[in-house]
Amino acid sequence: MKPFSITTALAAALVASTASTVKAEQVFNRIASFAVVDNLPEGADRKAATSAEIITASEDGKTLIYSDSPGKRIGFVDITEAKAPKAGGTVSFDGEPTSVAVAGAKALVAVSTSESFTTPSGLLAVVDIASKKVEATCHLGGQPDSVAVDKERTLAAIAIENERDEEVNDGQIPQMPAGDLVILSLKDGVADCATVKHVTLTGLADVAGEDPEPEFVAFNGKGEIALTLQENNHIVIVDGKSAVVKTHFSAGTVDLENVDTKRDGAISFKGKQMGRKREPDAVKWLDDNRLVVANEGDYEGGARGFTIFDRTGKVLFESGASFEHAIAAIGHYPEKRSSAKGIEPEGLEAARFGDDDLFFVLSERASVVGVYKHTGAEPELLQLLPSGISPEGAVAIPGRNLVATANEVDLVEDGGARAHVMIYERGEGEVAYPQISSSEKDGLPIGFGALSGLAAVPDKPGFLWAVSDSVFSAQPTIFTIDASRKPALITEALPITRDGAPAQKLDIEGIANDGEGGFWLASEGNSDKLYSHALFHVNKKGEIKNEVALPEELRSNEVRYGFEGIATVGAGDDQVLWMAVQREWKDDGKGFVKLVSYKPTTKEWGALRYPLEKSEGGWVGLSEISVHGNYAYILERDNLIGEAAKLKKLYRVALADLKPAALGAELPVIKKEEVRDLIPELKALNGYVVDKVEGFAVDAAGNGYVVTDNDGVDDSSGETLFFSIGAIDAM
Repeated sequence: MKPFSITTALAAALVASTASTVKAEQVFNRIASFAVVDNLPEGADRKAATSAEIITASEDGKTLIYSDSPGKRIGFVDITEAKAPKAGGTVSFDGEPTSVAVAGAKALVAVSTSESFTTPSGLLAVVDIASKKVEATCHLGGQPDSVAVDKERTLAAIAIENERDEEVNDGQIPQMPAGDLVILSLKDGVADCATVKHVTLTGLADVAGEDPEPEFVAFNGKGEIALTLQENNHIVIVDGKSAVVKTHFSAGTVDLENVDTKRDGAISFKGKQMGRKREPDAVKWLDDNRLVVANEGDYEGGARGFTIFDRTGKVLFESGASFEHAIAAIGHYPEKRSSAKGIEPEGLEAARFGDDDLFFVLSERASVVGVYKHTGAEPELLQLLPSGISPEGAVAIPGRNLVATANEVDLVEDGGARAHVMIYERGEGEVAYPQISSSEKDGLPIGFGALSGLAAVPDKPGFLWAVSDSVFSAQPTIFTIDASRKPALITEALPITRDGAPAQKLDIEGIANDGEGGFWLASEGNSDKLYSHALFHVNKKGEIKNEVALPEELRSNEVRYGFEGIATVGAGDDQVLWMAVQREWKDDGKGFVKLVSYKPTTKEWGALRYPLEKSEGGWVGLSEISVHGNYAYILERDNLIGEAAKLKKLYRVALADLKPAALGAELPVIKKEEVRDLIPELKALNGYVVDKVEGFAVDAAGNGYVVTDNDGVDDSSGETLFFSIGAIDAM
């Protein structure tokens, strides 16, 4: 296994942004996002969960078709204008669609109709794409998963998984009935049910050979079918015409080093997983003799990457932890969701774009798509594309230079992002994402995420400090950002320590320069999690030298939404700290929050009130305070996402008006002035509008920078947006 290095994996991923102008690079950028909820039939409950799982395209490349298992339907998206996708309607079934493929003018839909794990059943439905009518169905004799069509469109192959019940015997296999492979003939895209052949797969795998659980199928140009048995850690190659097993082999194991194996609130690539079973999910042929598998794991394994085999089972390339490390370097490592399986690669696509043979690896937990070029023994990572939450399937449309992903998770119940279909176009230009990445330390990426506050590095234009919040509570960190680069680069990570050990139970939401080489940090606090609302004075080594607790006048009225930023005004003995409280506390009137002051030399506290904007839905609060020139700049936002998001704005208040009243007295209301609506920048990458605009600072050259909090990829797509809004007037 080749060790990760920024100069190989990450440099390749970001190559387009630093490419020579002599030869323009071909790069992918997202051009559109389509929320599945916008394709619901009239009268459907828009608050019900939707999904986009497996996705394919019509042969003219103008219609996308995805499976929506929770809704028991497939959906169509009109991409005649790829940058402006339109709802194309749905087709419903008496069962759950698990996969969809196209043969000519027809869509072949695998539908599970199982009443229980022990009595699995399913069918293959033939849908006319133009009329959106179900024209025929074939019973399959079990619960289907993946469906694929050969190049000549004369055969369809369906993996009959008959999935295990994870509640029975702790999910151990065997659990009967066994799965198999179904092959049937097609004519003009219509399945001939009389030609159904069942390929027996028992007795092949070393792991629970009596209970094969087929997962994914793919045809090569010779009409051969590659089939993964995920839980069995096995790969089978079947001749499509004769329905005979030609060869089969174990997917084998991987020795993983430098991986994060603990879900503990810190990204640490110090763990090992030796002899890790690959347990592949998706499989694609790279040509007639090589295939690539995504090693998701679902039973006892998962090798965090992908493997390229030849048809005999010889390993030609093993990615090991390199894909995971590249993902961590752009802030997408899912520490809160990850332990055994890391980034969990699941989906794959492969296609030739121009002169380049490419394949695409989908990371379910990191919500990232890796774009690889394969010309020889070792594939080259070209890019990492941002996706919606949990990309499950992808389809390439080389004739239009397009790729689309289906992103299955819908967080409507939690007020979060909906399931999406996202579209990317390849063309000349610069890579738009990531907007921030990290360098390496000791040959490994600096892991980061959940950036929650910014501050300028004095006398160093283009340089900023950032902090991470409670997502990484086991090791809160101060990051140094070189924003003069594109993408911006995290160059250093300074751990925050207490008595020589990582500081615990902090929710750092704000950072300010103390004027003496150290920092003031604001911790938001959450009594339910034993996090205290407090200020921390930290020296240049990251050591906490002083903790300032809130006075009783504040503490007695606290709620969990506390300090969301900190700024300093003045210097030396005259220095005053100002903190923005995110939401109303018990003693605040509706629509007003506090700006709280603290003078370290006298230990005096004070406050005034800040008027919030109104919102038609959700709540409105503050998420940053920063000082530049004669003003304090404040980020104000709603907690809404996507099309519902309306308020993500930067305001300012005059420093001359920052005259706090004593706590307990009547607090004056400060006047504010709108500076900028940030929603246009949040839409610039053609994804959905994220909710957490968390950090703002003005650098030493007078340029403003904004960063969003990706929640450590927990119930989030993981996208961190970092951008400049240009020069900020100091007067």
